Amino acid sequence: MMTSTTLDAPAAKPLLDWYDRHHRDLPWRVSPPMAARGIKADPYHVWLSEVMLQQTTVPAVKPYFANFLARWPTVRDLADAASEDVMAAWAGLGYYARARNLKKCAEAVARIHDGVFPSTEEGLKSLPGIGDYTAAAVAAIAFNRQAAVMDGNVERVISRLFAIATPLPAAKPLMKQKVGLLTPQHRPGDFAQAMMDLGATICTPKRPACSLCPFRGSCEALRLHDPEHFPVKAAKKEKPVRHGAAFIAVTADGDIFLRRRIESGLLGGMTEVPTTNWTARQDGATSAGAAPFPAAWEPCGTVIHVFTHFELRLSIYRAAIPSLIQTDNGWWEPVTNLDSQALPTVMKKAIAAAIPLAFKYSKD
Repeated sequence: MMTSTTLDAPAAKPLLDWYDRHHRDLPWRVSPPMAARGIKADPYHVWLSEVMLQQTTVPAVKPYFANFLARWPTVRDLADAASEDVMAAWAGLGYYARARNLKKCAEAVARIHDGVFPSTEEGLKSLPGIGDYTAAAVAAIAFNRQAAVMDGNVERVISRLFAIATPLPAAKPLMKQKVGLLTPQHRPGDFAQAMMDLGATICTPKRPACSLCPFRGSCEALRLHDPEHFPVKAAKKEKPVRHGAAFIAVTADGDIFLRRRIESGLLGGMTEVPTTNWTARQDGATSAGAAPFPAAWEPCGTVIHVFTHFELRLSIYRAAIPSLIQTDNGWWEPVTNLDSQALPTVMKKAIAAAIPLAFKYSKD
């Protein structure tokens, strides 16, 4: 039996031929027909889409991508934008450190590189927030560099193609080595996107369409009649559960008290309703006694939100405030303006638990 280290690498041509016929049309992509007409990939579009797509699905990203380009058509525009506006536009995509680094990276490209993205992996990795994956993806797709691009879809394809038995994440170095061996000098950007499309549409986690795969004659997992066994994953640790409280103060005029979180850490720089000092490692207070100011706080139930490394359960309290209370660490925002605020999903859940129609009012 051939192993993952002895199996000959298949040629890239069958995959590129498949991609020419079956590529996905995506708003940030220069498709093969577009490339044939002389259209070049825009590094800003490629970078923006790759940052947005980390841990996020294509359907979820499309409207955010369109909104960002409408508001900030170039990297210079994004660099000049107010940080609060960028965070507000990002709200709902999650993983908010990406938004902070997005702004820092745009500023670096605009001010240090005169608005031009570096074209090499090394140059790209010198920018804030750009790691190995994003650098390889931008280098390959935007600049046609021969870089090994490996996202979750590519991991699945590679693990099956070579029947890699080592569990993830320990298998990642071997997988990336295999991707590097497969990546051709000719059309490396299209090859990277073809591998992503193959994993997204054919080599899917469940019930892969192996009969339609351009690698079906070379796939070791298919020869073993067990593609769904791959990639092998290490047993997941159970996520810890953390507890805290959130406080929604509302005036008779429909103003809600909001604060801005500190720039560093979880949800850094985002807007929040007052909450207790829960973190991924510790519980926060859960009683009305932890409220930001005295009021007739009434319980409104519990909301549950799952972060990457823990589950959070927030006890929600609401208070009707007869008049605006002046504080040094927050502001009063009309409920009709909530959609313009940089509220992460967990805070939207907290507000909706206390004011069920809050975000309907905001859209009307």
